[in-house]
Amino acid sequence: MVNVIKSKANIAVNKINQLKGSIPPAQKVALKSCADKYNAILVADVPQATEALQKGDPKFAVDAANDAAIEANGCENGFSGKSPLTAENNVVRDASTITSAICRLLL
Repeated sequence: MVNVIKSKANIAVNKINQLKGSIPPAQKVALKSCADKYNAILVADVPQATEALQKGDPKFAVDAANDAAIEANGCENGFSGKSPLTAENNVVRDASTITSAICRLLL
């Protein structure tokens, strides 16, 4: 499931990169914020969850998955209801929430 988060987050990053040239100026700040949030998911949360599970410490995997869900929600909320990334944010949030629930079972 951590790999699902990674895969879906990469899809979101690709969409962010596609939108950079065509998004209305009023949404550019929110899009930049989303880029930063997805970077955090890919650079911090996914590796933390992977390492935690490999080391047999699911608590840190739960924390990382929860953080990824928070980042995806933060991206969505940054657009004030007009997000061009709703589908991607929802998929990453849902995958992260499911990952967290599975990892909690390992505690």
